[in-house]
Order: sequence, then structure tokens, then C-alpha cells
Amino acid sequence: MTTKTESRGATALPLNSILAGDSVAQMRKLPDACVDLVFADPPYNLQLRGDLHRPDNSRVDAVDDDWDSFESFRKYDQFTRAWLKQARRVLKPGGAIWVIGSYHNVYRLGAELQNQGFWILNDVVWRKSNPMPNFRGKRLTNAHETLIWASKSEGAKYTFNYEALKALNEGVQMRSDWVLPICTGHERLKDETGAKAHPTQKPESLLHRVLLGTTNPGDVVLDPFFGTGTTGAVAKAMGRDFIGIEREAAYRKAATARIAQVRPYDREALQVSTSKRAEPRVAFGVLVERGMLRPGEVLQSMNGRHRAKVRADGTLVATEIKGSIHQVGAQLEGAPSCNGWTYWHFRRDGVSLPIDMLRQQIRAEMAGD
Repeated sequence: MTTKTESRGATALPLNSILAGDSVAQMRKLPDACVDLVFADPPYNLQLRGDLHRPDNSRVDAVDDDWDSFESFRKYDQFTRAWLKQARRVLKPGGAIWVIGSYHNVYRLGAELQNQGFWILNDVVWRKSNPMPNFRGKRLTNAHETLIWASKSEGAKYTFNYEALKALNEGVQMRSDWVLPICTGHERLKDETGAKAHPTQKPESLLHRVLLGTTNPGDVVLDPFFGTGTTGAVAKAMGRDFIGIEREAAYRKAATARIAQVRPYDREALQVSTSKRAEPRVAFGVLVERGMLRPGEVLQSMNGRHRAKVRADGTLVATEIKGSIHQVGAQLEGAPSCNGWTYWHFRRDGVSLPIDMLRQQIRAEMAGD
């Protein structure tokens, strides 16, 4: 276990450890505004009545554990209100929360999130590519679960790695419906008897997408219903710190063994795609100062129709038009705006190249400092 102190005199955080006990009681021990993200997979309150059997009369391994049983909706709402209150308290101002549920509980979760001041950003449908069928044949197959992503309050800043999720989705903007398989095969943890170690173990692919899109390396992720540790395993691999809370000893044991086997990705592998706006700002004048372009050198427009001369102060002049690389390009084209970095080209060894190439060289140097 490692610890981290947020400020002098503050309580040290029990990073990368699993706290034993009730989620609300353990969260109360954490300091205010100490975590960057909460991922919560609370009991669904499935309200199962009797055993469930397949058509061949074999018994379905459904969720019938005590931790998922509540005597009434009122009791479940009280439970939800208590843990969400603590989750919001421990979130940093720029933090966010993900909660996941089924039709049994997700509407109650959503209402309480709003009651407590969270601001819902998206609801995401996790469509299971291999759902369990409805064996009784009296309802539609439950082929999805719903995740709710919310910031701590309206207008709060939060982490959203838009370009990283777009890259993950083959260059197309990530949608709010995710097709992912349920946890099966080698990923499914088993106990000593060969039975499922946890009835609702979430797939690592789901947590990979959540953490990639809404956290950064070094962030602290809290999972107050840790189970067998999917959140912790993915967080460790992706260079995030985690705090898990779990009351069931068997789940803690399985999670501890699982996470111990995880090897973190190297730093280079954890770098993700970012938007152009997130890259370091480089002024055109820096290219002139560095001698990458010289005063008096002539630039040519990408369409070859216009020319402009570089001036010592990082501006351009084209006949009577003077100004920045963007202003001169826009006036020459009679356009309301112009991206001068891609519009203007310089020549080297007989080849026409965009001046943006020089900017990227400087950015690469800055990233290596």
C-alpha cells in the first residue's frame, strides 16, 4: 500500500489498497476533495423471487447474495443517498462520477445524483454482445446496462479525453452506445471450487474505456463497491492510483491476488491522442527567432496563388497587406479566417512544406524537456 498526502497536515490517502468494510463508513474516513474519479457499481437490488432455471431445468447462477437484498425501495434509496453523499464529498471540484446499473435501479440512481447536485453529462448504454438469454421467455432479453457519467456540479470542469476515445473508435467520434462483451473466459475469476468468484464481474474493456476517456495518469480513482477488483486492475495497468472499498472478505482476497499480477504499461504506452488546442502554444515569431525561417524569406500559399515575405517581428507582408500569418492569408483569400500554419508553405531543397512542420518540431522539443 502507498499513501499520498494532498497538503501539509492532511490525511494520507490509502492509495492502491482495498479497505475492508462498509462503503459509507470507509468513505467517511477519507478527506474532502481527494479523488479525481468515482466508479461505482453498487448493488442493483434485483428483487429476485425464487430460483431461476434454464429450459433443461439446470439452475442459473444468478445474483442472490445478501449484499444485493433490500427489504424495500425506501431502504435502497436511503442506502443510495448515503453513499452518493460521501462520494460527492470526496470528489475534487473537477472530479466526476460513473455509476452503472440495470433497469432495476438506474432510474433511482439518476434521480439521486441530480438531487445531490451532480450534473449528468451522458448516459451510456453498454450493449452486451453476448447477453444471458431470458430463460422464462416472459420478457425481452436484458441485453444492456446503463452507465451515468456526471460532474460534481453544473459548470464544473472535468476530464474528457475526446481525441483518445475518437482514436480508440477508429477515428470516429465515440458514441454513447458501447458494444462490449460481458466478462467470460480467461478474464472471469473462479474460486477454489471452480464457481464464479463474483456474479457480476465487469469486463476490463468497460473500465479501460471509462478510465482512458475520463482520467489521466496519476489520477486517483475510488471504487466504493470494489468486488473482485476490475477497477483496480485496470487502474494499475493504466498508471492511475486506486482506492477500493469492499466488505466481503472473499472478494477482497480475489481482488488482491488479481491486482498483484498486473504489470503497469510503460509511460510511452500511456500517452494518448490530444486535441490541437491541448498542445503547447508556439508563436510564428519563435520560428523566426530560432532561425528556422529568416526575415526576408518568401512564403507561398498552399494553392500557389499568393506570396508573402517574412518580417523580423514574426509578421508577413504581401504588397499592401501586413499582419499575422492568419490575417494576411485571410485577406488574400477574401475569407473571414485562415489557418496560417497550414496555408503558408516554405521551400527546402526544392520541396514545398507547410510551416506547421516547423511548429511541430518545436513542440516535440518542448515535450522532451
